[in-house]
Amino acid sequence: MNDNSSVIVSLCSHLCADSCKPFTPSEWTKFAKMLMEKSLQPKDVIDFSTEDFKHILLYTDDEIQRIRSLFDRSGSLTFELEKYSSMGVKVVTRADAEYPRVLKSKLKENCPPLFYYAGDLNLTKRNYAGFVGSRNVDDNDTDFTKHAVSTIAKNGFGVVSGGAKGVDSTASSAMLADGGFCIEYLADSLARKIKKRDVVSQIQKGNLLLISIAKPDAGFNAGFAMQRNKFIYAQSKGTIVVKSDYDKGGTWSGATEALRNGCCPVFCRINQKSLGNKKLIELGAIAIDENWDGKLDVSVTKKKDSKEDQLSLFG
Repeated sequence: MNDNSSVIVSLCSHLCADSCKPFTPSEWTKFAKMLMEKSLQPKDVIDFSTEDFKHILLYTDDEIQRIRSLFDRSGSLTFELEKYSSMGVKVVTRADAEYPRVLKSKLKENCPPLFYYAGDLNLTKRNYAGFVGSRNVDDNDTDFTKHAVSTIAKNGFGVVSGGAKGVDSTASSAMLADGGFCIEYLADSLARKIKKRDVVSQIQKGNLLLISIAKPDAGFNAGFAMQRNKFIYAQSKGTIVVKSDYDKGGTWSGATEALRNGCCPVFCRINQKSLGNKKLIELGAIAIDENWDGKLDVSVTKKKDSKEDQLSLFG
């Protein structure tokens, strides 16, 4: 881990953070911008004096104390990272060359400062179709998902999903069973998931990457579950909505956000029983059925990004 990465982990990781509050992604972005404006890098603040923080970054005493407290946990933080590394879980930051480039390209400053992961990060360089949908699925939903996975696999794509039960796990399992490759952006429980024998086997084969912004032992968090949707859309060449509620839930919010920002094409299964699916198609999602050819190269309109030329915030 390079010095810039070490600072990012110290300031942003939720490991060993019982007595201090780590930076949120937006706080990290603000901090990184301030450093860039001063032609500084994160590693430079390691040797900052109190006066440096006050005069260069205009920080208050409370803000300085917060940073000091976050840095003071470096010993226990290193111990925790080594513990998870022995389990197969590592950390990657925006300052690392291995950080998923496609996320930087599409999400820019909205990329999280760090991810925890298990598997080969080179998998993020391959092409994917996203699969999202309800946890509560029937046989028709399952059959459609498996058929769609088979179709996109023939076109050379892997599956990227959120790893939850229902549509997510059905899509990943179908792809892996066929010898394909997958990424799962998890909202929680990374450390628990890598204890499963079949998961370990697929990771060792180089077919599966588990990645999460949540600390490895974190339980379910609705906020993280909502956030990971944008990673799925950003990672994919196109995302398939198998089943969505109307105007509620993560599937709906993720799909409507992607339709607004043009992050990638949004495909939606024609399902007369699902009001959510019907409304997404009315909003511009591309309607598909079991005869879909699996092609994802559909042009989408993207809002002009006023930060298109923004520096990558150390990475």
